[in-house]
Amino acid sequence: MKIQAVELHRLAMPLVRPFETSFGRQVARDVLLVRVRTSVGDGWGECVAMADPVYSSEYVEGCASVIRDYLAPALIAAREVTAESVDALLRFAIGHRMAKAALETAVLDAQLRAEGRSFGAYLGAVRDAVDCGVSVGIATGIDELLTEVQSYVDAGYRRIKLKIKPGWDLEPVRAVRELIGPTLLQVDANTAYTEADIAHLGRLDEFGLLLIEQPFVEEDIATHILLSRAIETPVCLDESIVTTELAVDAIQRGATSIINIKAGRVGGYLEAVRIHDACAELGVPVWSGGMLETGVGRAANVALAALENFTLPGDTSASDRYFAEDLTEPFMLDNGQLRVPAGAGSGVDIRLDLVASLATREVVTVR
Repeated sequence: MKIQAVELHRLAMPLVRPFETSFGRQVARDVLLVRVRTSVGDGWGECVAMADPVYSSEYVEGCASVIRDYLAPALIAAREVTAESVDALLRFAIGHRMAKAALETAVLDAQLRAEGRSFGAYLGAVRDAVDCGVSVGIATGIDELLTEVQSYVDAGYRRIKLKIKPGWDLEPVRAVRELIGPTLLQVDANTAYTEADIAHLGRLDEFGLLLIEQPFVEEDIATHILLSRAIETPVCLDESIVTTELAVDAIQRGATSIINIKAGRVGGYLEAVRIHDACAELGVPVWSGGMLETGVGRAANVALAALENFTLPGDTSASDRYFAEDLTEPFMLDNGQLRVPAGAGSGVDIRLDLVASLATREVVTVR
C-alpha cells in the first residue's frame, strides 16, 4: 500500500485519579495519536512516550518532532509500505522506538482493516480474553493505598502491582499483602534503587511476591544479576529490554527470569512478538506492561497479551481505571478479564469527536 499522509493528533486525557511513580505525579495523559492515510484506508496508532523524558529518553514532543521531520517523510517517500517493512524503512533513524512503534501500529491497523483481519489473528493470539492486573501508584498514605487497592480487588482484578521507591516499600507491601491475602502481588521499582539496596530488597521475600520489576537503572544488568542471586523473589526486567537480543542476553546471564513486554518500548508489535517467541523458547514467562494508554493503544495490547507465553496477568486494565471517557468504546472488566477485540485491525472505532474536543493543538499533517 502507499502512504498518502500522516497525521499527528495531540490531546490531553484527564486521569480519574493522579498516578504517581518514582518519576513523578501525573494528573492527565499527554497523548500523541498517529493516523496514517493510505491507498487502502486509514489506520491509527498511539505513542506511549510520557510528556517528559523521565521514563525513557523519549518524550511526546520529541516523538512528534521526529515523526514529522524524519519518519513520516520516509514512509511517504516509499513506493510500497507494509507493517513488515516499516522497521527497515525507518532504521536510518537511530533509536526513537516509541515513535517508530506508533507508526508501525498505525500502518498495521490500516493493513489489517483492509484485509479484514484482527490484530489478534495476525499476532498469533490463542485466547479470546486475557487476565487483567492493575498498577497502583505511590499513595500519600497507607490508608489511602488500602482503600484504592480494595476497590480493585472488589472490581475483580486478578493481580495487584504496587509502585515502590526508597522509603515507600516494606510498609505498604506488608499492608497490602495482609489486605489481599493470596491474590497475586508484585512490585515495580522503576529503576529507583542501587546496589546498596540489595539486602533491603531481600526483605521483600517474606511477602510471597510474584516478582520485583526493574529495581535498577536499565543499563545496569550486572546489579540485576547480583540481586537475582541474592533474593528469592523473581526479578523482572522492563526498561532494560528494548530488543530481542537484549532479552536473550539478560536471561542467559541470569539477570531476569520474567520479562515485561511493552510494544512501544521495543519499537512495535512485530518486535514484541519476536521477544515473546524467544522467551518461550527459553522457558521464560512474559506479561504485557502498560503506559496509561487510551483505548487506541489498549486494543493492541490486549491482542498481544493473548499470545501463548503471556502467562501472567498484565497491566491491561479496564478503561475506567484511568479515564472517565475513553477514545474508543470502553474496555470493561468481566470476571477479571478483558475481551480481545475481534474486529478488523485493532477492532475498535476511534471517537473522532472526543479526539477533537480534547485536542491541545492543531493537527499536524505530513504529505
